[in-house]
Amino acid sequence: MKESQTGVSGTWLLLTYQVPRHPSAARVYVWRKLRRLGAELLHDSVWLLPASDRTAEQFRWLVGEIKELRGDASVWICRPATADQEDRLIRAFCRDVDRQYGKILSALNRGKADLAVMSRRYQEVLARDYFGSPVGTKVRRALLKSKGGDAR
Repeated sequence: MKESQTGVSGTWLLLTYQVPRHPSAARVYVWRKLRRLGAELLHDSVWLLPASDRTAEQFRWLVGEIKELRGDASVWICRPATADQEDRLIRAFCRDVDRQYGKILSALNRGKADLAVMSRRYQEVLARDYFGSPVGTKVRRALLKSKGGDAR
């Protein structure tokens, strides 16, 4: 897990949105999309991602989709007020990806895992690994070893 710099320095993207209550499929669609992106729920319909060109583009696309669902959405650039707040956010992001990486590693260690499926899951989690989890490195090495590749 990458530690925050001295003081508060990280820039984050904050997405707020509202979609009509009915049909509920629209709300579920947006929620699933946010989870696939690895966004963290801050409060009700307020979600966060670390700011980067890629995450900004993903949120812009999602805003467009929400508007197509007859909803409303905004993206904000923000920074936590304290280093402690930022550290808690980073830990939350890391906890989520570490849990997912751990499931892959467990399956690989049991030795009966479908490598194609595990590789695909690894890529999905890696796309949400915004802070370079060391567990992800272990999974990568285990996948390469299972495939007979170079595990460096």
